[in-house]
Amino acid sequence: MVRPVIGFAGLTHLGLNSAVSSAAKGFTVIGYHYDDQLVAQLNNGKPHVLEPQLPELMEKHRDSLSFSSDLNCLASCDIVYIAVDVPTDDNGKSDLKPIEEMIDRASTAMRQDALLVVLCQVSPGFTRTLKWPADQLFYQVETLIFGRAMERALYPERFILGCADPNQLLKPELQEYLESFYCPILPMSYESAELAKISINMFLVAAVSTANTLAEICEHIGADWCEIVPALRLDKRIGQYAYLKPGLGIAGGNLERDLSTVLSYAKKHQTDGGVVAAWVNNSIHRKNWAWATLNDLVLKKQLHPKIAVLGLTYKENTHSIKNSPSISLLNRIQDHSITAFDPAAEADAVMDSNIILAKNAITATEQADVLLVMTPWPEFNSITADDLVKSMTGKIVIDPYRVLEGKDLIEKRFIYATLGEPVRQPIRNT
Repeated sequence: MVRPVIGFAGLTHLGLNSAVSSAAKGFTVIGYHYDDQLVAQLNNGKPHVLEPQLPELMEKHRDSLSFSSDLNCLASCDIVYIAVDVPTDDNGKSDLKPIEEMIDRASTAMRQDALLVVLCQVSPGFTRTLKWPADQLFYQVETLIFGRAMERALYPERFILGCADPNQLLKPELQEYLESFYCPILPMSYESAELAKISINMFLVAAVSTANTLAEICEHIGADWCEIVPALRLDKRIGQYAYLKPGLGIAGGNLERDLSTVLSYAKKHQTDGGVVAAWVNNSIHRKNWAWATLNDLVLKKQLHPKIAVLGLTYKENTHSIKNSPSISLLNRIQDHSITAFDPAAEADAVMDSNIILAKNAITATEQADVLLVMTPWPEFNSITADDLVKSMTGKIVIDPYRVLEGKDLIEKRFIYATLGEPVRQPIRNT
């Protein structure tokens, strides 16, 4: 039997990672995007997004992958995924026009017997309004994570599939494609699937907000959140895979979008969205942690400190600075002397002329009075206390994600601040 040809309309982060993972599963994959330059770059094996394993897998499976800016390439596809990244504004509101335009464009080129699958995040009710035969129209929940997109695309936990009639057998070509990933397939109505994606993110936000709230209490009472976490993981009602890391609020755009969507539905249907509003407020509050800590330890005591910032992206292994806590911090302290470094963020991520972009992490810390590690990039783990003793003038490190070895820093007489425990002061010799 000839395997179905899989098409992806839209080759930004979602579409590209999904296309490459499909080729890795042995399918012929065709990717369409309207940008000639982007398509040429991809055909040369150069992805425009940063993800671990992505360049290597593109090269390994290049014989199964093709990219085109000619819309007619979709005519040879048995299944076409609409895989446009959904833009959001500063309030988390989605702009669905790019998705609607891509669906209109793709549907004119697709065969009449082809299956159309919406992979983008949309609001409940969106898929059912589309003009495509109902038994050939599906909504599939995507659960990619920036920085882990290839891992998630290759080894999904389950497929959540919105169908016109979830009681009907799936189309054979879609069944074959989904079964190649060896995970459960959960058919449900369009609306249930659309809300399932939001539900997953809401439970994640609940966990993040709870961890943030309790970690903040730890910082004031002498407790250490890292000591508490193992006890939570051994509770079956919480579990070993629970997201228990405290952070600097919610960032990246995707979770904010879903919070905004739920709040809008709560207002429209007069349901209780109070807990969601509380999560939003908690996120805003925790985004101030780095600035408040910097203010208490440095700015209140030193008139013109030299500040080093490592990390600009909202998380590691991504180019994205969407709602980045680091950028938010820099906007508040831009009048000070700042040197920053990030291994992936573009130079225009920092527009203020007062901020100097260093060539590497250690150079950024030279003669600094204080160091803030704002993104947990793995390469920052190699920075030692001895490195900072040689490089820095001051002895204050603010490291929310515990990237550096706090114990070593304390031994070298640094003041060390991190999420989930009180600020640690150097041990004074008696």
